[in-house]
Amino acid sequence: MVHYTPMMEQYLSIKKEYPDAFWFFRLGDFYELFFEDAKRAAQILEITLTSRPAGKSGEKIPMCGVPYHTANQYIKKMIDQGHKVAICEQVEDPKEAKGVVKRKVVRVITPGTLMEESMLAEDENNFMLFLTKAPDLYAVVGCDLSTGEVTGTEIGDWGLFVEEVSHFQPKEVIMSTAFSQNEIKGLKQHYPGIITVREVGSADVVNASEWLRLQTASTQSEVINEALVLMYEYLLDTQKKVVDHLQPFHYYRSQAYLSLDTHAKRNLELLQTLRERSRKGSLLWLLDQTSTAMGGRLLKKWLTRPLLDQELIEQRLDIVEILVNNPLVREEIMLILKEVYDLERLAARVAFGNVTPRDLLQLKRSLQALPDLLEQLDQLPNNCMHPLIDSIDPCPELVKLLDQSLSEDAPVTIKEGGIFKPGYNEELDQLNKASREGKNWISELEQKERERTGIKSLKVGYNKVFGYYIEVTKANVHLLDEGRYQRKQTLSNAERFITPELKEKEALILDASERAIELEYQLFIELRDKVKNYTYRLQKLAGIIAQIDCLCSFAKVSEKYHYVRPRFSQNGELVIQEGRHPVVEQVLPSGEFVANDLYMNDKDRQILLITGPNMAGKSTYMRQLAQIVIMAQMGCFVPAKEATLPIFDQIFTRIGAADDLVGGQSTFMVEMMETKRAITKATPNSLILLDEIGRGTSTYDGMSLAQAVIEYIHHQVQAKTLFSTHYHELTDLEQELERVKNIHVACSEHEGRITFLHKVLEGKADRSYGIHVAELAGMPKAVIERAAAILQVLESKAETAVATDQHGTYRDKGPVQLSLFGDEAQEEPYRREPKWQQEILEEIETLDLINMTPLEALNTLYRLQQHLKRKGGRT
Repeated sequence: MVHYTPMMEQYLSIKKEYPDAFWFFRLGDFYELFFEDAKRAAQILEITLTSRPAGKSGEKIPMCGVPYHTANQYIKKMIDQGHKVAICEQVEDPKEAKGVVKRKVVRVITPGTLMEESMLAEDENNFMLFLTKAPDLYAVVGCDLSTGEVTGTEIGDWGLFVEEVSHFQPKEVIMSTAFSQNEIKGLKQHYPGIITVREVGSADVVNASEWLRLQTASTQSEVINEALVLMYEYLLDTQKKVVDHLQPFHYYRSQAYLSLDTHAKRNLELLQTLRERSRKGSLLWLLDQTSTAMGGRLLKKWLTRPLLDQELIEQRLDIVEILVNNPLVREEIMLILKEVYDLERLAARVAFGNVTPRDLLQLKRSLQALPDLLEQLDQLPNNCMHPLIDSIDPCPELVKLLDQSLSEDAPVTIKEGGIFKPGYNEELDQLNKASREGKNWISELEQKERERTGIKSLKVGYNKVFGYYIEVTKANVHLLDEGRYQRKQTLSNAERFITPELKEKEALILDASERAIELEYQLFIELRDKVKNYTYRLQKLAGIIAQIDCLCSFAKVSEKYHYVRPRFSQNGELVIQEGRHPVVEQVLPSGEFVANDLYMNDKDRQILLITGPNMAGKSTYMRQLAQIVIMAQMGCFVPAKEATLPIFDQIFTRIGAADDLVGGQSTFMVEMMETKRAITKATPNSLILLDEIGRGTSTYDGMSLAQAVIEYIHHQVQAKTLFSTHYHELTDLEQELERVKNIHVACSEHEGRITFLHKVLEGKADRSYGIHVAELAGMPKAVIERAAAILQVLESKAETAVATDQHGTYRDKGPVQLSLFGDEAQEEPYRREPKWQQEILEEIETLDLINMTPLEALNTLYRLQQHLKRKGGRT
């Protein structure tokens, strides 16, 4: 058994408190890591792994370390890779310690508890989620410690609960022990970050804070209260103190917003592009012209949570319209807003206790910009701006306090001195004067000694070890008077000396400087505590500034790109004249984007069946509608000549191919699951966008499923739907279903080559032009020619294909699955069928397809297919 040194015993005993965290153990000017922490950290941080004696018999253990003054960059690297870091500090002066210096954990840093500006993305919230459950009810509480925001809701459906977790894009998740292992495992499939499971806190924790008492008293749900207690306990445990800057808990109803699930946000490229996963090219990239960090974060929230309340939407649109019509005032407002720093996070750092003098300067300058902002806002007409204007609180007394106290070139740290202006504190002024006069005497001493000795290279220097000294090169030492200087240090090419007078001045200077720095530190803590009293006012102000910033951004984009104010219909009518895809329009060369109309209603144009070749613009047309709807319901003008829209409650999308290999799901399975979610969750007030449903399986399977889905939406769901397909046979549904209409993306063909016109017209496309698209893609000429020949054969056979019904009567069957290899027996597989085939046909005819879900239809088709294979001897 190893007998460790007292210091290492101390380390091991404290380490037990947080075994899942990397320990940064303070030793002098370094944070050290030991044992397995050291081995793993050396790899993650790419630093040298060494060792040190840790046992009384000289046993060595792995060790690595980082300088304390650069620790943040290493901690950030740990956090970015999803790890926790426990900071263990010395809590007593080593000079006064008896035995091992006392140490304790002063903070546990996790991905969700970051407060340092350098570790946070300024335009993103840093949410951690706290999840609790009751029978048939789940609570989600999100906390952004960096801003103090606390918000949450309760949900009765597991699928919607998981979607809500994903919506926050949390940095970490804390779950109560009420969740089962299967539920925890299920959540991990959707969320790859840190998940911590904890018991909900005791009554003592509830009673620990007035803030928590107020929140739990105001919420009507016990499951929400438990999540708030879980949150508060976790913050106390990791931050080692009561966090005073938490804003009042905001309860929201997810039903108050346009629902956009994970698939919709991804497929519509709201936050990042599908291919490169880049912000550039997303709708957020286009709309974000904000001037402040608060505005950037709020715009992202508005984009992912568009409104359902028409009155609130119109209020935003009213303000946007005013700002569009007053561009000069708007530009002045946006210039002023650029002078406003991140008030939300500044207020949080003040309350949290890690604010710097430079931060307080930024706070002062931000508040000093507000009178000019109010002056510009007062120039705008109409009363709709007044609620925002009247809510702006410039905090003039705080501005006065900061202006009287802080030096304009205050340092970043609080232990360097130079924080305060002359005149702020008399004692500090006297200490600074003594230090300054002593330093002037030192400077004059150097000139006097040069003149007296005639040594021009003589200099007076300083270091922390020897203090002030007089340095003379060895070549000039013989010029010094014997006994005038006392030798202090010998260098390779110089000698350093001191004098009694120099040491006396040094004592005065260092004493004054040290006392001044200590006094400034105390004065800064007192100032910080005074500013802390303004936390709530500053947070409220930050919210108002963020709203103004977002609305100015909408107005700037709307004016620049010639958007129009949308109108909202009450009868379900949707009319878009010359609509454009907001992002595609901007990334194409000027004038190349082709605008298109779109008309839908609840009477005879509920489902639009879109045909046309690949690359013609079908997917763009579909995404274009969804993005216009989202922009309208978030309160922004839209890219069109005219737009009248119903207010949608949900948008569902199935666009593009994707698989889930980790979850063991194929592209087709993912396609079916997304389609199932759309048609089972949608309401008549929803918008559904489905692209090429059924393409992941055989032609007959795919076509059957596509038709069944269309019929189900038409008969059961009755949601407005854009359905893009290459199954031209489906265009006949226009004759059978009263609310289905065909539209197509036009193209022209000349001498065997096609030109995409990107114009959407009424009616169906005449064909798919797949071979032409393959040719445009650079497919070898031999392949193109062979494909064209095969197509001609197949089309000629399809024209004469017939089949028999169950009574033996021949009827026109239309296109069938023909053999590429001329096997006539396979061209008409159901002619003169045996009895077992007749039984299958009879079962198919009796299927109630209208009332079957897509998944039931898929299972039935699979069972029949397997039966066919067994009877046909193909298995």
